[in-house]
Amino acid sequence: MSLRVQNLTKTFDGKVAVDDISFEMAEPGVFGLIGTNGAGKTTTIRMILGIMPPDSGSSYWDDKIITREMNFGYMPEERGIYMKTTVLEQLIYFGVLRGMKKHEAKESAQSLMDRLGVIEYKNMLTEKLSKGNQQKIQLITTLIHDPKLIFLDEPFSGLDPVNTEMMRNLLYELVEAGKYIVLSSHQMSTVEEYCKNLVILHKGKTILQGNLSQIKSGYGHTNLIIKTDQDISAFALEEGLQLIRERADETEYRITGDEMANSFLNKILEAGIYPVKYEITEPSLNEIFIGKVGAEE
Repeated sequence: MSLRVQNLTKTFDGKVAVDDISFEMAEPGVFGLIGTNGAGKTTTIRMILGIMPPDSGSSYWDDKIITREMNFGYMPEERGIYMKTTVLEQLIYFGVLRGMKKHEAKESAQSLMDRLGVIEYKNMLTEKLSKGNQQKIQLITTLIHDPKLIFLDEPFSGLDPVNTEMMRNLLYELVEAGKYIVLSSHQMSTVEEYCKNLVILHKGKTILQGNLSQIKSGYGHTNLIIKTDQDISAFALEEGLQLIRERADETEYRITGDEMANSFLNKILEAGIYPVKYEITEPSLNEIFIGKVGAEE
């Protein structure tokens, strides 16, 4: 099975919102569709799923053109659940809409509610739930029919740390179950945690795509994270390291490569300063993203 997107383009009132986007997801896992707000992520998803017709281009699932009748799961950024209906009642309704028998939908709904810690609210009006729990209900409507292909548009938006952790664990479970997940987000740390492959969009155009590990390795070792019990700022200045950020207990510098990092390490060791942490890294996805978007601007 695979998801294949070919040359999708969409224009609104003469303005190109999505400009000739193509990518392929050839194996289960999480694929990142990332960009700033207004980059074209949601429009791309809606075209892929047949919710919105493209001006040109096509999308294929298992070599068949995708239609709205196919068994996919979609969690939109703008949540769409019925506030005046009880939780279990509407979950059963959504399950039946997706071709399930009523008893199957009820069983699946209750299983997922138990997994996400909201089973106690099954007979409550949805409007009485917290925003985080409403978001869990929206997620259950996405997964109730056990789809193989899943689209999650900003799934972590508005979640507190406890519910974020629950969402993280569920995503890993879905990957273990062999699901194909397209994750749309502008939170780079989230994408970096899950996605092996990605597309970065900016103003409707693809500005970077490919395997995340290969993309990062192409930049080489550019960052040094160090933690010491003594002030090393003078040594860093002398060696030409560029300060990126100071955290509560460590400092991150920009370096030109391993040679600069080793020279700096030798310098502080000679001064009798022994780092608790000394980590040479590739740039983060957030840095790459800012660099690419900044270059486009």
